[in-house]
Amino acid sequence: MTTRDAPRDDSGEPGGTRQETPEAINIHYDTRLPELRWSRRAQIPLIAAAVYAMIRTLGPTLRYEVLGWQHAERVHASGKQIIWAFWHRVILPIVWWRRNHGTVVMNTTAFDGQWTRKVIERLGFGTAQGSSSRGGLRGLAVMARRLAEGVDCAFTIDGPRGPRYVAKPGPVMLARKTGCPVMVFHIGVDRGKTFEKTWDHFLLPMPFARAVILFAPPIYVAPDANQKMLEAKHAEMQRELERVRDVAEGWFSLSEADRNKHRSEFGS
Repeated sequence: MTTRDAPRDDSGEPGGTRQETPEAINIHYDTRLPELRWSRRAQIPLIAAAVYAMIRTLGPTLRYEVLGWQHAERVHASGKQIIWAFWHRVILPIVWWRRNHGTVVMNTTAFDGQWTRKVIERLGFGTAQGSSSRGGLRGLAVMARRLAEGVDCAFTIDGPRGPRYVAKPGPVMLARKTGCPVMVFHIGVDRGKTFEKTWDHFLLPMPFARAVILFAPPIYVAPDANQKMLEAKHAEMQRELERVRDVAEGWFSLSEADRNKHRSEFGS
């Protein structure tokens, strides 16, 4: 394992031992883990093990059609990394498809984030601790360093708890800071269970489901972008997220002729 791939603590340094520093607590961010009852702490490894086992069992049965990936290949060929943004709903099918590439994911320090972190790190992702409410700016700083080291970063853009399908500004801020573009995508499946009582309408594909992944073109943000420009780029990201979501969610109800039109649009 290289230094770049080594597990990191919340400060972004290699190793698993967390060092408390005066910078760990600030009016703008707080990356301390919340205090949990012992019973909740005991649940974290159990839930993580069960979810990981489920993904390892389900994942190999899924069949993916990927459209628009040429945009990512061009960005990588130019020497830049990518800031991925996607709706929390499709986190399960994407973590299997993009496993073992070292992508760093913004991860909340709350209870759900603690077991989720164990799962995605076992699947070959990195994590930057923080969210819109706890540790957001510290997490962005960690992600900026990872991008500079040659690793892609990703946001479940309406997470960690919604509102559903409302994009947060983190990727646009990070794009301005680093010069790396934002790319959005969505996944649709022909057979899956939507958990409508969850805030994100979590999608669980059925075994042997067919899936389509649609990638939109990159969104670049100028390093000198002012607030008005940032808001315009944020609105563009929101529109693209909605566009790929709508096409992907309806993909398997379309005629083959209509699917071919979208294949031509996204590039196969």
